[in-house]
Amino acid sequence: MSGSWWSSAAVTHGLMALFAMGSWISVNSLWVELPVVVGELPEGWNLPAYLSVLIAFGNLGPIAVTITHHCAPGRLNERLVIHCIQILAVVASVFMAIFWSHTVTIAGEKRSLPFLLFTFVLSFVCCTSNVTFLPFMFRYPPQYIRTFFIGQGFSALFPCIVALGQGVGKLECKTVNGTVQPEYLKENFPAQNFFWFLFVMLTISALSFLALTRRQSQSQHDAPRESPQESDSSAVAKNGQETDRLYNGGTPVSEDQVQVEAQSPTQTFWTTQNIFLLALLAISNALTNGVLPSVQSFTCLPYGTMTFHLSVVLGNIANPLACFLAMFVVLRSSTGLGILSLAGAVFASYLMAVAALSPCPPLLGNPAGVALVVLSWIVFIGLFSYLKVVVGTLLHEAGHGALLWCGISIQAGSLIGALAMFPLVNVYHVFARGQDCVDNCS
Repeated sequence: MSGSWWSSAAVTHGLMALFAMGSWISVNSLWVELPVVVGELPEGWNLPAYLSVLIAFGNLGPIAVTITHHCAPGRLNERLVIHCIQILAVVASVFMAIFWSHTVTIAGEKRSLPFLLFTFVLSFVCCTSNVTFLPFMFRYPPQYIRTFFIGQGFSALFPCIVALGQGVGKLECKTVNGTVQPEYLKENFPAQNFFWFLFVMLTISALSFLALTRRQSQSQHDAPRESPQESDSSAVAKNGQETDRLYNGGTPVSEDQVQVEAQSPTQTFWTTQNIFLLALLAISNALTNGVLPSVQSFTCLPYGTMTFHLSVVLGNIANPLACFLAMFVVLRSSTGLGILSLAGAVFASYLMAVAALSPCPPLLGNPAGVALVVLSWIVFIGLFSYLKVVVGTLLHEAGHGALLWCGISIQAGSLIGALAMFPLVNVYHVFARGQDCVDNCS
């Protein structure tokens, strides 16, 4: 009886979501905890710039995996790589929780070297997860990839909820000697506890993946044994299938089909539709992971900290809800996906316009302005989250290699979006910050 529930689809979906949760929870946790750690570390408000650069260097992982797939197709053991990066993340989170506030004197200046080092390790793991977790999903039916994206939504939602409970960014305006000054309230618990929460989440994700692999191995063990000749031929077919799909998205063919396929053009993965899907995926991730998060504070904080908190939390709730909707409704039309992306781009354009007009955006002081900004964030994240799940589902049907290119597109789009916004926000200061407890528009 116990074996039956353990091998049920519901358990598989639950383990899959918890496994996927570990993909980007480290980087998401670092971002939401920044308001706390910047007050403790010597880099101060230059820390976000350091974090962006370290995440960019984390792309060394995806580059290494992609080169390995290209030079030695079918040789990379994705399961082993995933176990290794998960263990690396768990160990790094332990050291982060213990040593995050320690500083080292370099060239006469104090630097938070331990924090920066472990931030790079965690970024490396998160970036590498996109090109290892997704190809691993090829072992499961298409409906599980939707659960996978729901889990990725949890990787942003859970840190936000914990940060809200921590009381990040709360302030009160108090009059001192006739001058109104902001007083930043103490957090409900320190950053060290938050990093221990990260350790627990990463451990749960690693154990969930271990459970998935053990269930898979057990199901293979329970299957009827093949003869040595059948086992060898099936192994060759499997390796050939993965290698072939990496380059052209093809499916295994029988000997009778070889002559027919030799007379017809080889079916290639790089069709117009697949290129369109990858382009949509890259653009959507550039907007959701790079461009808009860089200006979220400029779009929300002029309306108040509550607007910022609502947009963050409700937007991250919209992410898994949109992924859950994709489990029942999959839009397969390229035209429909294009219209969906254009609708999301409309809300993204509004948010960018609000950020550009900060600290005096439209409808400031009007509840309609608050509602419009929060609603825009919810719809923007919801539409593009649904789009990413549908594209991932369609690429799953194209083969193992298609999921690798899916991960590459996600990572490339996120990187391009972040790098494009970094100089605008941190170098040229295109977006203006408002001062707390001051009328910035008088």
